Amino acid sequence: MAEIESKEHRHLKDRPASDLRVLFRAGQYAGATTGLAPGRLQCNLVVLPESDAQGFVTYCQRNPAPCPLIYVGEPGNPLLDKLGADIDVRTDMPAYHVHRDGNTGTAVSNIKQLWRADSVAVLLGCSLSFEEALVAAGIRLRHLERGGDIAAFRTNRQTQAAGAFGGPLVVSMRAIAAADADRTREITARFPHAHGAPLEIASPRDLGIDDVEHPDWGEPQAVQPDEVPMFWACGVTSHTALLNAGLPLAITHAPGSMLITDLPADKPPTF
Repeated sequence: MAEIESKEHRHLKDRPASDLRVLFRAGQYAGATTGLAPGRLQCNLVVLPESDAQGFVTYCQRNPAPCPLIYVGEPGNPLLDKLGADIDVRTDMPAYHVHRDGNTGTAVSNIKQLWRADSVAVLLGCSLSFEEALVAAGIRLRHLERGGDIAAFRTNRQTQAAGAFGGPLVVSMRAIAAADADRTREITARFPHAHGAPLEIASPRDLGIDDVEHPDWGEPQAVQPDEVPMFWACGVTSHTALLNAGLPLAITHAPGSMLITDLPADKPPTF
């Protein structure tokens, strides 16, 4: 395994996914995975006790745009060999959030002490996976240039509830050149496993978003005169549903800090 020499995002962009997971496992990087491991599928993570996991999976099945199911692990097994070599979901992400009784705690670098015999890992697709295809098509993504995270917003749209799980749809936003909007929509529609086509283009108020420069999560991105804001369903929707459920214990990735798999980003996984 090649030695990883830098903790800075800009020095990690050409590292293979397996090397990046070694870095995360060692607790040496806790930032966003935006733009890392081009061509590899990135995933949102939710870890729940088995007694709660099926209800959450049903919620995802009812809301496939914000919560596209990629993989559901076996109870008690943190090893995700079908997603990549030596992946241990307890350690191989930059940062995790621990939620207790509907409240989000501080970020932690691993969840080994919290993993239980009945823990189930649920992996969901992430829109970071389609960004390489946009860049390859010559579409500028300014958040990648600065090495930052995308912006995400609560909307006025409600998801379809399943038991205790429900709440508002959350969307991510990217500022895209107006001339590239149609191509961007066409390209991302090819990634249904990573949220697919945008839900809204240039009309944030239709989503209940009053100010695109003040996101609920992530980093703001000012929309330039020649750009339009484009909004995709976002996996943070699942976090909101978890908090609304008020479960005694739930674990997720920290926003923007995904599981980087060895799977190709441009095709839905088949197991």
